[in-house]
Amino acid sequence: MIDTLLGIPGLRRERQTRRNLLIEAGIISAIALVLIFVMPLILSGFELNLLGRFLALAIVALGIDLIWGYTGMLSLGHGIFFALGGYAIAMHIKLQIPSTSSIQLPEFMTLYGVTELPWFWRPFYSFPFSAIAVLAVPAIVGAILGYLVFRNRIRGVYFSILTQATTVVFFNFFNGQQKLINGTNGLTDFRTILGASVNAPQTQFAIYTLTILFLIAAYALSRWLTSGRFGRLLMAIRDDESRVRFSGYDPTGYKVLVFAISAALAGLAGAMFTLQTGIISPRAMDIGFSIEMVIWVAVGGRASLVGAVLGALLVNYARSRLSTEFAENWLFFQGALFLIVVTILPDGLIGWLRHQGVNQVRSLLGSRQLATYPSLETDPEVQHEREVLSKETSE
Repeated sequence: MIDTLLGIPGLRRERQTRRNLLIEAGIISAIALVLIFVMPLILSGFELNLLGRFLALAIVALGIDLIWGYTGMLSLGHGIFFALGGYAIAMHIKLQIPSTSSIQLPEFMTLYGVTELPWFWRPFYSFPFSAIAVLAVPAIVGAILGYLVFRNRIRGVYFSILTQATTVVFFNFFNGQQKLINGTNGLTDFRTILGASVNAPQTQFAIYTLTILFLIAAYALSRWLTSGRFGRLLMAIRDDESRVRFSGYDPTGYKVLVFAISAALAGLAGAMFTLQTGIISPRAMDIGFSIEMVIWVAVGGRASLVGAVLGALLVNYARSRLSTEFAENWLFFQGALFLIVVTILPDGLIGWLRHQGVNQVRSLLGSRQLATYPSLETDPEVQHEREVLSKETSE
């Protein structure tokens, strides 16, 4: 009935939605092809490796946007899940020891007097198990933590503080496990994976390509989750959780689910990042790194998947350049960027482009600003119709 009144039949609207999805898929495919086939021709090996790292970080930005932008849960502890994914793949690589070696243990264990491989390391001999663990371990930890928190209806700033405190606990725990996971030094000196040298250019390009494909898959998953009824429910929880509860829904289950998915995406990002950097350590669980993840999403734009990816790429690229040219002062630039976003661009770059950017750019170029449909409360035609209806009712 509403569609008929608006003059937009349901079938036409469905076709328009499909057309938009096809256009979006075409744009994403074109960008992926450029990244895979064109960028290696333009960038050096080091620069391509940096781009691969930034693309991996964009995956965790999507996870942050899911829980913060769409569900309203500001997590300051996603470095935990990022590190867990990195450790899962790193443990598998460290167990790729030549059969001719006299000691079938990671080299750091022998330095601390360990003579037998710890029990929890043994399953990581298997690559399929390790690949599953990259997603499953962070997701399980996230689900447990989320259930304990959301069951007690902890939200808002208290949730943020709790995730930050959890990060401190994990950071200190991993830091102290010298014999088991090399403590502060972390796991490094990766050599082979699936029989290929990790540091070989061909292997690194394959990892770079996989990172792009995983980013597309993460985007598609996030797009699917935030569309339709489930996505509207997430935004309803963000805007007014109490009303959702009074409407007959239990937000706990939905929040636990989306938090676990976000943790899994962070674990995947951690694994791909670790493969391209060659190291994973407790520094990934540092509070500062988790806060940086939030900054990426804030700069790009909350509740915008494109904004999350764009923010992660832009901020990390700027960080790379500034830390090279201004080694002692680049943190001031990062702080200034965050202040600008909070005070001037609260909706991020994408939000600015959606609401103000087009008209501001056109005004700078001297063009006429695009007319937008006025508010119903100030539209003179709507006010006239209300007056007519009011007179007819009174008569």
